[in-house]
Amino acid sequence: MGFTIGGIREMRTGSRRRVRTTECTAVAEYTGLWGWDVLPGARAASGQCSCGDPSCPAPGAHPLPFAEGVPAGAGLDEATRAWSGYPGAAVLLPVGRSFDVIEVAEAAGRRALVRLERMGLPLGPVCATPTGRAQFFVAPGAAAELPRLLYRMGWDDADLDLEGLGTGTHITAPPSDLGGLGPVRWLRPPTLDTAGAPPQARLLLGTLAYICHRSHS
Repeated sequence: MGFTIGGIREMRTGSRRRVRTTECTAVAEYTGLWGWDVLPGARAASGQCSCGDPSCPAPGAHPLPFAEGVPAGAGLDEATRAWSGYPGAAVLLPVGRSFDVIEVAEAAGRRALVRLERMGLPLGPVCATPTGRAQFFVAPGAAAELPRLLYRMGWDDADLDLEGLGTGTHITAPPSDLGGLGPVRWLRPPTLDTAGAPPQARLLLGTLAYICHRSHS
């Protein structure tokens, strides 16, 4: 027997306590250590979303309706109390508050990450999804500025597999599962220096665009 969210059975009793502790610890790390807001998110199993909507357009990849988030600065006790109301929820980070995201194909993202590190450019956290995407955390406002930045760099007419995520979007954070496809993982985990001050998108965009173009051509 297990517990459910919106009617979907999630896991066995033997693993429930361990998973809940892991989730609460992750939430407290994001809020208390990195200074990010966190939202409880839906999960998916066998193509069904735990929100209970059989026609959900984003199974297991959206905030739970009416669920209250855990604010930046919350410690372990507060995170545990807040998360106890949503057992088994995915850990979601709202984009556009502390950071925006530039998303590319994971293979291109890995190559770009190596090059950026060799160049000594500032980097923020980077995570990889089970759908084969790499998500680079950059300073807020990047998504809105992306078309202008690409134009200034001469990449506006290129066929790039590159997308900016900003205000109104959410990403699934490690170690949560994304849409029943597997866990999200860190390629470059956050640090005290990078979590609160991710780099400006313009510092990374040229390299990301170049690698994406090379990968696509």
